Formats: sequence, structure tokens, C-alpha cells
Amino acid sequence: MSEWPAPVNDAELRVLADEQAALRRVATLVARGVAPEQVFAAVIEEAGRLLSAEFAGLARYAPDRTITVAAAWGRSGQHLLVGHRWSLGGSDLATLVFETGRAAHIDSYTDTSGLLTDVGRETGLGAGVGTPVIVEGRVWGLMATYSRFGQPLPADTETRLGNFTELVAMAIANAESRTGIARLAEEQAALRRVATLVARGVPPEEVFAAVVDEVARLLPVTFASLGRFESDGTGTVMATSGRLDDRFPVGSRWPLTGNNVVSSVFESGRAARIDGYAAASGPLGVTAREIGFGSGVGAPVIVEGRLWGVVAGYSPRDQLLPADTESRLSSFTELVATAIANAQSRAELIASRARIVAAADETRRRIERDLHDGIQQRLVSLGLQLRMAQGTVPPQFGELEGALSQVAQGLTRVFDELREISHGIHPAILSEGGLERALRALGRRSAIPVELDLHAPQRLPESVEVAAYYVVSEALTNAAKHAQASVVNVDLDIHDAVLKLMIHDDGVGGADRNHGAGLVGLTDRIETLGGTLHVASPPGSGTTLLIEIPLAGQSSAVSPER
Repeated sequence: MSEWPAPVNDAELRVLADEQAALRRVATLVARGVAPEQVFAAVIEEAGRLLSAEFAGLARYAPDRTITVAAAWGRSGQHLLVGHRWSLGGSDLATLVFETGRAAHIDSYTDTSGLLTDVGRETGLGAGVGTPVIVEGRVWGLMATYSRFGQPLPADTETRLGNFTELVAMAIANAESRTGIARLAEEQAALRRVATLVARGVPPEEVFAAVVDEVARLLPVTFASLGRFESDGTGTVMATSGRLDDRFPVGSRWPLTGNNVVSSVFESGRAARIDGYAAASGPLGVTAREIGFGSGVGAPVIVEGRLWGVVAGYSPRDQLLPADTESRLSSFTELVATAIANAQSRAELIASRARIVAAADETRRRIERDLHDGIQQRLVSLGLQLRMAQGTVPPQFGELEGALSQVAQGLTRVFDELREISHGIHPAILSEGGLERALRALGRRSAIPVELDLHAPQRLPESVEVAAYYVVSEALTNAAKHAQASVVNVDLDIHDAVLKLMIHDDGVGGADRNHGAGLVGLTDRIETLGGTLHVASPPGSGTTLLIEIPLAGQSSAVSPER
């Protein structure tokens, strides 16, 4: 025969009803998704009043064995201010719960020690009960209540307090989930912005600046930097974000010695963290200590298997960076590495294309020189000898003289054709007279009328002159073959150390730079010099080529003919 439950009196019913009402009020706040701080304040007051406590508090643990007050309530006023932080130690409630992960209680302060014990003695608190706040399996903090001195807490305080901590844990988990989703969205957006720059192939310096700006915006840091490791054991500041540009100016170099985040990454090739700079050393560490950094984290930048540099972030004094800062930084270092690798690949490609173009131009010059100094001179000599032989033919041998005349004319035509071929291989007039004279010569030989507006009085780097010449030559050839144009306009000018060339015909349009080896080859030649070639060719509206070539940094070497 089963036992009937013990009867419940009216007082117990009222306590149960009050408790359920208090829990519902807190649960409503949690369900509404109000800020955790509001839930903390409400739950502490509800628990303190319900349990007839003198003081109730909620505090959060940190990995460095410190605890911070998140909410406090006192019947006669708060005994600890929200935000107050202290180190764990001794045998007070906060330390017991932290070390065991379980609820704890004290009946007196005779044999206990620690900050909460000192506060209890000073303010006349009595017994205390503390229960852990467990969030997703980890001890987040504790909730504690204290009676007035000389008065015990109810026997079921621990259980009843546990009901409130469950609601607190739910509020924290919900808030962290929402914060985590928002943070993830922000982080993905930041990474997308940087990835877009990388995909666009902007200069690495722009990527560096964007990365440190995004890190400073995304993480709780006052200063972010990106540095490159040098072969002499120093690091060069490549980009910074924060108000410390005067202490770490871009381009400055620092010895990678001592105990600091950057030197640790340099020595280990792995992420590093320093919480507190009291023991920091080396030039970087000493400067960080003088500035007052509280915590620093660095993640290595690995480019094609080698350690290239570091991205670092620093928090203010007395603030620690979150535990996941290293992994979040690593997401950005991967993009930095991609940008660097891409830039190196582009530089190698441009250098390779430049070598190919230079080799082709040198071959053209050699062939033109060999033709001019060899075959052409021999043809000229043979022509003169033939004319001399023709002059010695007696009048009675008229047929022989006529045959020799035909051979001489044929030899002249061959010479003219060879000279034209030689001119197309590498025009001597370009080497001897410069770009403007060479373009005017092209215009005179063009099958279509050419209107020239040229403003390039000085000699330009040979590679620039050759590129511009062949662009105009190819454009005139294409216009004659395909454009059905009546005129071609060629405008050339130099502005802000940039050669600007526009070629426009009034033909049928429809040209495609992706089809035909001519424009592809010209694009390679222009881009090798760091320039750009744009083609606009709408059907029925002619074709326009716009070319820009920077003059700064181009080779000033001249060909042997100059």
C-alpha cells in the first residue's frame, strides 16, 4: 500500500506560489530575450526577497582565477558594486564553487578566508549558500545568498537557489547564442570584404590596411598590427590600426628579441598569447608595457609553407582578450597569405612576360640588324654590280641588255620587299628617331587616312616606345582589314608621368579583345609594363583603344642603334 503525500499547509502553499510567481517573472524576461544584465538584476532581487536573504549576488568567473560581480542586491544596500573584480583564493563561497563546480555553503566565518569572508565580517552577514551557474557544461559563475548575522538560511535554500541559476544559465546561453550568431555574421562580413580585395588583386598594402582595420573593428582590441619578418631577425611594421601609429609607425623595424607576442610567433611559428606585460621584454615588449597593454595575441602568416609575418591584436590594461582570439585572427592571416602569394605570382608572371617580350624584341632587333647589315647590303651591292655590267653591254646585244634590265628591276623589287619586311620586324626609324617620327611614318604608309595628334617631344624608355608603336601598327592593320573605316585618329599625350594613347576608327565596330592573337599579344605587352589596354567597340560605332603606360620605373636602356 503506497503512502499518501504529507499534507501541505497554507504557509507552504504561499511559499510555493510566491516561488513559482518569481520564477515565472524571470522566465518571462528570459523568453523575451531581454539583455542578460536585466535578467541578472531581476533574478538576484527575486531570489534575495524570496529566500529572506540579507544579501544576494551573481558573479562571473574568468580563466585567470578572477571573479567579477555581474549583479548584486542587498536588503540594506549593495555590499559589492557591479563590476567589482577580485582574485579567487582562500575558502570563501566563490572559491569553493569555482574549485569544485558544485554548490557550497558556510555557516560562519570563523574558519574561512577570502574576499567574500572579509566582506561578510565587515557588513554583518551570516550563513551563505552558493550554487554554480552552469552554461553548456562549463561553470560560468555563481549565485550566492547570505542571511543576516546570527540567522540561518532555510534548509532548502540550495535547491531553491538552483531553480534560479537554471534560468540565469538559460538567459546567458540564449544571449551568447544570439551574440555568437551576430558575431559570426560580422566576422563573415569582414572576411568577405577582405576576400573581395584579394580577389580583385589590389596591391598587398591595401589588403594589409584593410585586415588590421577589420581586426580592430571586430575584436576588443585597442591596437592591431601586421608585421613582416626579415631575414636579419627584425620585423617590419606593414600596417596598423589604432591610435599608436607614432609608437609603431609603418615601415619601422624592430628587433625580434625578448618575451613578447611578435617574438614568440617568430621563434615558434605558432600563435602566441601574453596576458599581462609585467614580465615582457625586448624592445617590442618594453614598448607594449609602457603603453599599458593588458593582453596580446599574435597569429602567424604562412605563405607557401614559410613563416612570412604576424597579425597581432592588443587589449587595454586590465582586460584579457577572449580565448578564441587566436583562431579568429587566423581567419584573417589566411587571407593575408593568399594576397601575398597572389601578388608574388602576379609579379613572377609579369617578370616572365617581360622577359619573353624583351627576348622577342631583342630577336626582332637582331634579325632587322642582320637583314640591314647583311642581306640588304649584299642586294645593294649586287644591284650596283648588275647596273655596272649592264653599262658594259655593247649596243648590238640589245636583247641581253633588256634581260639584265629586267633582272635589275626584279632585284630592286626584292630589295624593297625585304626592306618592308625588315621594317615590320623592328623599325629602324623607331630606334633612330623616336616614337613620334615612327608613328608619323606608320601614318604615311597606312592604307586608311590617319589623323595624328602627338605630344611626346622627349625620348621615352625604349620598352614604352616599342609597345606604343606596335599598338598603333596593329590597330592600323586591323582597321584596314576589318573595320571598313574611312579615317583613324591617333592621339598621344603624356600626363602625370603616364603615356596615354587613344586610337579610334569610324568603322563597323564589333572587335573582341578575346579573339585574335593581335590584341591578346598587345595586352600582354602593355600589362608587362604595368599599363592597361581597354577596348570599346560597339557594333556600328567604330573601335576605340585606350592605352595607359606608367613611365616611372621603366627601363631606360636603349637599343644599340641609339
